[in-house]
Amino acid sequence: MKRHILLFALVVLQGACAVFFVADIMLTVFGARSAPISWQTRELLEIGASLGLVLGVVLGWLALRRTLAQKERAEESLRGVQSAFREHLETTFTHWRLTPAERDVALFTIKGLSIQEIAGLRNTSEGTVKAQSNAIYRKSGVSGRAQLLSLFLDDLLAEDAESHS
Repeated sequence: MKRHILLFALVVLQGACAVFFVADIMLTVFGARSAPISWQTRELLEIGASLGLVLGVVLGWLALRRTLAQKERAEESLRGVQSAFREHLETTFTHWRLTPAERDVALFTIKGLSIQEIAGLRNTSEGTVKAQSNAIYRKSGVSGRAQLLSLFLDDLLAEDAESHS
């Protein structure tokens, strides 16, 4: 929350400084100044506005750098989770003693592909994919696609619950 307020204040500061410079130029171009201000006051205002813009650039750069670092940490964490999930899939498939073809079908099934899509990707008939799916369900002790996916979701959620306790 504090960061959001700081960023909002930064945007307001930069906006005010930009408005100052644009208004100053417009007033000069159109000769709309009603009462001239002293050059010292004008210089101080310009220095203040310039410092505000420079501060905005510096703070914006720092915010960008922090955001990029957070993004990199999140991507690294995601790569770790993906690797752990792939390893968990392989370990589970090995425990179930799935054949290489059944592993492919199981993975495509978990990804949500239909029997037709799996058959097309594997260049086999739908009947073959159905037979392999039934073998996967039997070996894994589930009755269908939803329960197969549920096994892995339950494992992920159980690991997540353990890490939060």
